[in-house]
Amino acid sequence: MFWEILLGLFLPYATFAPISGPTAGVALPAAPIVDSVTVESYSPQRLPFAVRFGDAENDYRVMAMFVLPNESVPVAVTRVAGEFDLQAGEGLATPSGPAAWLWTAPTKPGLYPVTILDRATSQTMTLNVFVMVPYSALHRGSIDGYRIGRYPAPRSEFYARPRGFVRVTPELRLAAVSPHFQLGQFVCKQAGGPPEYLVLRQPLLVKLEEVLARVNENGREAHTFTLLSAYRTPLYNAAIGNVTTFSRHHYGDAADIFVDGDGDGRMDDLNLDGRHTLADARWLGQLVESVQDGSEDLVGGLGTYSPTGEHGAFVHVDVRGFQARWGG
Repeated sequence: MFWEILLGLFLPYATFAPISGPTAGVALPAAPIVDSVTVESYSPQRLPFAVRFGDAENDYRVMAMFVLPNESVPVAVTRVAGEFDLQAGEGLATPSGPAAWLWTAPTKPGLYPVTILDRATSQTMTLNVFVMVPYSALHRGSIDGYRIGRYPAPRSEFYARPRGFVRVTPELRLAAVSPHFQLGQFVCKQAGGPPEYLVLRQPLLVKLEEVLARVNENGREAHTFTLLSAYRTPLYNAAIGNVTTFSRHHYGDAADIFVDGDGDGRMDDLNLDGRHTLADARWLGQLVESVQDGSEDLVGGLGTYSPTGEHGAFVHVDVRGFQARWGG
């Protein structure tokens, strides 16, 4: 089972053999399939059908979902009619209707891929489901020796403490969390581990994919964003001098991003003026605006930052649930 799970991490688009029952194991993939992060031309990797997993609806070929141990989640195919199979090597899947199931997560934290197969087209969607370590495991600011710090009491529904933490091993750093992003890109930059722990929310992944698609639609080819910063533990956030008690980076729904197609570690010349300035962050920020204007689920903060001696221009993106703007 260990190798089946690993193959599910890195081959999210593989076709698996049909299952004969709700708890049947996933067969090994027939042949290696190159992950979309590594292909030469950009593709948004979307499907004609969508799947609702709990409250999150998704039409990407691969998407991360986050649950607690033994949590039961309704899963259903939406947008199109047809015959679909749910394939899962772990957990309990019980049919609840046409192309609908109730999937109960395993007890042990880790990654448990769930694949939805369209029988008519053989197209598949992989939900890389991470069973988290519950927040209650945080003891004196640490889990398994990995220091996280303390979360303040919530001041509103938008600042509720995380439900749990994703346990990140060296192998899981390469796990696909969406077509163009991997789990390791979101890990806090503080020292410690392995294992490391992080908080990550699925709406942030959707927003980053949507913005990445707009970048490519506007003639700037990019296969992913470089994340200057994503999850930050409260401990690390304070250590780098950030006095924000309720930073969105604590809650797994924020990322500081830039486009780095030439690999020099700084924002590319996106506005094509021959310079690397705040104007490039503003160009990217306009695309962020266009994405969240079209979806209430993606509403959040937008900040644009000028280049300094330590870093190039970048854009802060989050899905906090209400609008916030700052920067040049």
